[in-house]
Amino acid sequence: MKAPDRVQGERPLLVGIGISAVGIGMYVPFSLVFFHQVTGLSFALVGLVLTVTGLAGLAFMPLAGSAVDRFGAKRVNLLLYGVRVLGFALYPLAHSLPAFAAVALVTALADRSFPVVQQSLIGEVARGAARDRLQASLRALQNAGMGAGALLVSGVLALWGTGAFTYTAGGNALAFALAGLLVSRVRAVRGEQPAGAARPQAGYRMVLQDRPFLGLTATNFLAALGYAALSVLFPLYIATWLHAPDSVTGAAFTVNTALCAGIGVLVAGRVRRSGARRTRSAALGSLLFAAAFVAQVVLGTVRPGQTATLVALLAIVVVYTLGELVHSPSGGALSVSAAPEAVRGRYLATYQLSYSLATALAPSLFTSLLSVDGRLPWAVLALAAAGAALALLRLERHLPAEAVYAEPPAAAVAAGRAAAPSAPRTPTAA
Repeated sequence: MKAPDRVQGERPLLVGIGISAVGIGMYVPFSLVFFHQVTGLSFALVGLVLTVTGLAGLAFMPLAGSAVDRFGAKRVNLLLYGVRVLGFALYPLAHSLPAFAAVALVTALADRSFPVVQQSLIGEVARGAARDRLQASLRALQNAGMGAGALLVSGVLALWGTGAFTYTAGGNALAFALAGLLVSRVRAVRGEQPAGAARPQAGYRMVLQDRPFLGLTATNFLAALGYAALSVLFPLYIATWLHAPDSVTGAAFTVNTALCAGIGVLVAGRVRRSGARRTRSAALGSLLFAAAFVAQVVLGTVRPGQTATLVALLAIVVVYTLGELVHSPSGGALSVSAAPEAVRGRYLATYQLSYSLATALAPSLFTSLLSVDGRLPWAVLALAAAGAALALLRLERHLPAEAVYAEPPAAAVAAGRAAAPSAPRTPTAA
């Protein structure tokens, strides 16, 4: 397989994403404390505002997809960076509830829509195997940046106390500003329609008629539940079922972050060079998820001593992380490449709902199952991951060849054109 083409402005794009991730890491792990200290409002009010504005941000995602299709992903990406800069610059001034709610709402709209726009930008600036490579690089940089941001703010707090959160808000604004300046240097692939050019009229009706893509979205919801397991289920399972020390959770997160940042690009590159179809490599990632979840069921049944439990948990996290590293680049590139160019924003906004819904449902689902039996949520997750792998293989022949293959062979392209999917692949008015 030939090496994927370099993307014009790729280095600034990657550096910008890394800097942006540092900014995110500076507040996400401490969000309630962060906003409480910055605004002076109570934890209860801060939590309520963040929940309501987060839900509003989900509702805004379809509009973000439409904006991408109308104005181009790069322009919308830069606009969202600008909104985040303004939001974090204003947070220290938002001491009243209405002011905090207004700033939090605008910032939440940008935060929730950003993954849709970023995925669309990858489709706009890269093609073929370059999309898979960019997906892997972005994920590695995001993990490294968020880890660095969390460590940075921890050091600042250790030196100057919680009052330093006001200054970290300015640091976030600066990080997003620098990221926006760097991303502005990226250029669309030659042959892509330039941003702002006249585009065929199309709407969400086209997305809803595309059964293979809706199937891909539903399949990703099953896998997305697995992504939520490490942050939501893992700490509860350790504390309430295994009765292991809380430090195990920190060790697990450290292993996951270090592996994602350290070997993510290498693993994705090995998968890409193997020539595996994106559907099959994503299915392999789902099966690795399933294996890790089954291992949790076994561990929860055996319940060995603390030392053996720690070793087993860390081994399970390694398997889980490998599943993440194999699934994420292939699954992301699959969704980007399965979306028709003229309505890519709308398609990816729909696809991103699978992650958002999984994230929203995971806490209540996992805690409900955990209250019955500590092994039950892992068993459900194992079935979901195995089901996702099977569904990906069944969807393979219904998706466009250019989506399934990073570098489609001529025979596969011809077959894909001959066996058109049940939904129209050309824009129609809606």
